[in-house]
Amino acid sequence: MMHRAWAIIVAAGAGRRFGAAKQFALLKGRPLYEWSLEAFERHEAVEGVILVLPAEGVGLRQPAPEGKLREVVAGGKERQDSVWNGFRRVPAGEDRIVLVHDGARPLVSAELISRVIREAGEKGAAVPGLPIEDTIKEAGGDSVLRTLDRRSLVRVQTPQGFLYPWLRRALEEAAAGGFTGTDEAMLVEKTGKKVWLVAGDLKNIKITTPLDLRIAEAMIDA
Repeated sequence: MMHRAWAIIVAAGAGRRFGAAKQFALLKGRPLYEWSLEAFERHEAVEGVILVLPAEGVGLRQPAPEGKLREVVAGGKERQDSVWNGFRRVPAGEDRIVLVHDGARPLVSAELISRVIREAGEKGAAVPGLPIEDTIKEAGGDSVLRTLDRRSLVRVQTPQGFLYPWLRRALEEAAAGGFTGTDEAMLVEKTGKKVWLVAGDLKNIKITTPLDLRIAEAMIDA
């Protein structure tokens, strides 16, 4: 039996590389974050969703009685602060899985959500990853320092899933220590817990530039 989960959709970024607040950019006529929200609301194992938006956008989206969206909250200065703002609205539960998803990944599939929930439920923490296809080099200024072994590297996606107590400890310890991680898995790793990998999804792209938006549109039409 699959564990029950709550999802935090983080869509509070400034979108500097995109050139605007990308979470409100339209994908097939709908704001980008709405695609992720729908995917998690539709998933049978997801009990509730917390949506994190910029402070000025909180009033643009309200929970509906028939949906799983429980609350819309304002983000913080850093992504980590935004995750914490959302996490504080998730009901506590020793066996509850908390999923953290980037609202700029609109094409997340039910299958990927299920894989993360199952693995996190069994092992405590799980993230989706994809193999590196390009040659990766470590640079120092404008020169190459060394070539990395791509066989030991993965590209990590979201949603990332964690047992509620694991993620709470990770967020609290990071805040207390003034540590900022690049993702939630990094914070959990820092507590000494092991994070497990599940197969990612090539369609689960992150919208970073306007070109990515056109690529996502093409994927939907394919």
